[in-house]
Amino acid sequence: MKRFYKKAAAGAQDGVFSILLDGRPVRTPNKSLLHIPWQGLSDAIAGEWDAQQETIEPASMPLMQLASTAIDRVRPQQEEIVSQIVRYAETDLVCYRAESPAELVRRQQDAWQPLLEWLAAEYGALLSVTAGVQPVRQSPEAVAAVKQAVAGFSHFPLAGLSSATSSMGSVVLGLALAAGRISAEEAADAAFIDELFQLEQWGSDAEEEARLTQLRSDLAAVERFLTLLA
Repeated sequence: MKRFYKKAAAGAQDGVFSILLDGRPVRTPNKSLLHIPWQGLSDAIAGEWDAQQETIEPASMPLMQLASTAIDRVRPQQEEIVSQIVRYAETDLVCYRAESPAELVRRQQDAWQPLLEWLAAEYGALLSVTAGVQPVRQSPEAVAAVKQAVAGFSHFPLAGLSSATSSMGSVVLGLALAAGRISAEEAADAAFIDELFQLEQWGSDAEEEARLTQLRSDLAAVERFLTLLA
């Protein structure tokens, strides 16, 4: 789509902030008004619109995408989104450890175990760990504790948590990122431990490196989005 406006700016409207393109409010893909309760986020999204060149590239506006997702998808089906996120606790990446080589086992332990201990201390969710690919059954109490933690998110931060959790395959890493326990870069490294180890052992792999680059970009956007919800 060609750029059809001259100026993008955030403006207060009906007690919340809107993104205005030549004075007209932006709507989400589902045609809802893009009403945002936080000025910082609205200013940043206006900046994404203002930075567009002759052609509008939605992929270059991750904050706009996350805000639209919060309004169009998360808000009307919040319970279902919570359930989708919580299901990751049953097969969470950080609960499945390598049996060898020793260096990979050590790296997983160093990166993942402190986050599991943080999850248990912060939310009372004590997830079990296994070696290999044999499924491990998580206790109903642990899953319920994760659900209680996730259900405490309103629809805007829940959109960020959902994006991070699904991209990493880990609600543990998603919650740690949302809480500021780890940075986006640390989250990407933790989610990609196995792949990074293999790259060290076997050399460059363009496809894996592209996946990691995209993950870093996605998580950086989520981190910024969550930071602006204040």
